[in-house]
This record gives sequence, C-alpha cells and structure tokens, in this order.
Amino acid sequence: MSQPTFSSTSQTTITPHNQQPFVTRNYPTESELDATIVRAAEAQKAWAKVPLEERIKIGRKFIDEFKSLAQSSEPNLSLELTLQMGRPISQIQAEINGFLDRAGYMLSIASEALADIPLTDTDKPGFRRFIKRTPLGVILVIAPWNYPYLTSINSVLPALISGNAVLLKPSPQTPLTAERFASALVSAGVPPDVIQVVHLSPELTRHAVENKNVQFVSFTGSVGGGKKVEEAAVNAKGFKGVALELGGKDPAYVRADADLDYTVAELVDGAMYNSGQSCCAIERIYVHESIYDPFVEKYANIVKQNYKLEDPTLPTTNLGPVVSLASAERIRKQVDDAVKAGAKKLIPEELFPEAKIGTTYVAPQVLVNVDHSMDVMMEETFGPVVGIQKVSSDEEAIKLMNDSPYGLTASVWTSASTSESSEEAFLNIADQIETGTVFLNRCDYLDPALAWTGVKDSGRGISLSRFGFDQLTRAKSVHMKIKTG
Repeated sequence: MSQPTFSSTSQTTITPHNQQPFVTRNYPTESELDATIVRAAEAQKAWAKVPLEERIKIGRKFIDEFKSLAQSSEPNLSLELTLQMGRPISQIQAEINGFLDRAGYMLSIASEALADIPLTDTDKPGFRRFIKRTPLGVILVIAPWNYPYLTSINSVLPALISGNAVLLKPSPQTPLTAERFASALVSAGVPPDVIQVVHLSPELTRHAVENKNVQFVSFTGSVGGGKKVEEAAVNAKGFKGVALELGGKDPAYVRADADLDYTVAELVDGAMYNSGQSCCAIERIYVHESIYDPFVEKYANIVKQNYKLEDPTLPTTNLGPVVSLASAERIRKQVDDAVKAGAKKLIPEELFPEAKIGTTYVAPQVLVNVDHSMDVMMEETFGPVVGIQKVSSDEEAIKLMNDSPYGLTASVWTSASTSESSEEAFLNIADQIETGTVFLNRCDYLDPALAWTGVKDSGRGISLSRFGFDQLTRAKSVHMKIKTG
C-alpha cells in the first residue's frame, strides 16, 4: 500500500506515514466525461465574453476566498494536505503562502500581458492594425502531488483570466487540493462549468487528452507521464498544444570564494525540504577542491543535527516520509547501488530510527566519492539524498552540470557582493549552463515574475511571468483598411 489504490471505477488515497485509506473518489464513465467537457466548452464561450477587468476582479476575490478557507479550522487545509502526501504540517503554510503570492502577481500583470498590441507607429494612412490575445478554449491541467497548490496555480488561474475553461485533474494522491481550489474560484464568481475538477484513471486521462474539445494540456509530473500525454495529444485529431513540466536533477556549484556557512545551510535546505520531493530540489553538488573538506563536514553536521524524521502531523517534525513505499524502495536502492560502486555514506542511519525497511520513512543521506557513472548523480532521486563531488575549476563544474538528461534549474554560489569578478564569473557560467533557470546564491525557488521553463528531459513550455499567458492564448492579427476611397 502506501500509494493510491485503484479499481476500474475509483481511486483511494493512502496516507503515507500510517498507510491508512484517507479519501476515495469515483471515476466518471467515458460518456460522463465527454459531457463534462462539452459543458466546459459551452461555458467557455460565455466566459470569454466577460470583460478582462471583470475576470481579474473575480480573480482578486478568489484570493480573498482562498485566504478565508486556509484560515478556517474546517477544513484544515494544512492537516488535510499532510495526510494526503506526507509533508510535515509545519511546512504546509509556506505552500499556501506561495500559492497566494503567485496568484497575486499573475493577476497584477494580466491586464498588460493580455492587452492588444497596437501597431500605430507603423500604420499607413487609412489603416489600423493590432494583435490581440484570444483564449484557446478548454484547457486540461494535470497536476502533481508534491506541490499540488503551487503547481496548479501556475496554469489554472492564468488560463481562467485569459478566458479559457479549465478541467483540473489532480493527482490521486492529493485529490482534495483541486476541490478546495475550485470551490474558492466558484465562490469568487467563476461559473461552475468553467472550472471543473475531474478525477480520472490513466485510461480516462488519455481519453480527455484526445477529446476534440480540449485545446491544450498542461502537465506536471514524470518524464514517463509526460511522454504518455504527448503521445495521446499527437494521436488526437487536430494539433493541440502541450506544456510539459517534468523531472529535474538540479545541480549546485560552490565556488572557492562562496560564503561557506550561508551556502551550506541553504543547500542542505534545498536538498532536504519536503524530503527532497521537488522537481527543483538540489540533488547534486559540485564543490571547488579548495573548500571541499570544510564544506562536506559542515553539510553532514547540519543534516545529522538539525533534522527530525517523525510523524508529519507533529508540529516539531521537519522531515517527513516520502510519498509511497515504492518511492522509498527506489531511493534506498539508488543509495545502495552508489555505495556498491564506491560512494561513501556520511549520515549514520541509526540517527533516524523511524527509517525502517518496509516503511515510507527514508533517512536523509549525504554521499561523497560519487561520480557520473552512478545513477545517484544522473537520474532523479526525488528523496532526501544528495551527492557531493569535488571539482578543480569553473570549466569542470560546467561540464558536469551539463552532463545530465535534465535541465530545470542550476545554482552557483560565489561572493558576488564583494567581488565584481565573481559576479562576472557567474554570468559567464550562467551563459553556458543548459537549464531553464540559473540562480546565484539561492535555489529551489520559483519567482512568478520569471519564466518557469526547462530544457532537455525537464520538458518544454512556459508558466508564470508574462510569457506564461502566451501559451494559454493564441495571437490573432487584426488588419483594417478603413479608407477605401
């Protein structure tokens, strides 16, 4: 158990830390799903006629509605999410805050991002031309379990504000998050058929992707899942767009002049937060040889001393279980394989007695003596594990950071505030790293003003920023010859 269980007609969420059934949701039939999509398509036509500023006003009311929901004791959103996917309850509010911050920012730029683009400066006499953004129609958003609020807000709210209807399919691990999200939108004034939650089996998900009335699919999840969505979209009639936010194996490079205490603490948090279950978590670290030994010592000491692996519903817990028994077994195997290949574990597992075989509790681990022949440095771990490798130069670090099938984020740690040459070195490194986002002295963070995107097996498409509206709309050119005589 310890992961969702399925029948032909329903799904049941299993709470990770106690392996107990939490909530069950029934699937629609194919005909019921088709009817849902038809209702969405019809409702979208009316929704698109609502003036943009009115849609934005409804979006702002949604923020107020969700704040009220998050502050209520029933339902308790923090406990509810902890029981669905296992993150410590002490860390849930941060996701809710980020969810609301992203919503606020995307609403603040919506008027400008969706405004008509006039060409008056180059219009000839008697002509008027402009480019407008028009909604796509019905958008299917397939959300993951690891940050269900944070990831779904990236597409759902901008899609609605742009005039689309949305079908929101949550992970079977976190079904209630989509329902809470949708209820707040409806309370704010979004028509019920414009935002609908659909709980779907893999077969029904494919059916939805292939449905002719679904014009765009936004998927966040695994590389394998992304390929299945892409294949379904290709096999569908017509040519529908697909955005894919997939896996990561995000690297950090610590230069010789980095602020060691600050950098170590940030990179421990970047690797261990949410038990490492983040697409942009730090999974591999390259450290300049001149500071490698003190870095490793400080890093291991923080992991040994600062983490409490326990029941995630306890307020003192800061490291919870991973999402499923299968995930725990896969993580342990990746570590064991690395050790067999020559890696060394720095964290004694007896410091974390909850981490027993046959449970979803996985002890945090720091590995040294690692190299790129090991899966732990090449394939996504999605757990509280990090490998640390010594490098001799910027050039070696760049080569190793780029030696990956993934390209979501990367971070460089150097004293740019005290050295102009260090800032220049960072910018030079940033130009050469094959990734969607490059950080200086921070990691594992999404700024809604910046485009969230990836390269290689980390997917394609853009969410957040003004560019996030572009993939949820299409450009329509209007060319007017006013004077005909």
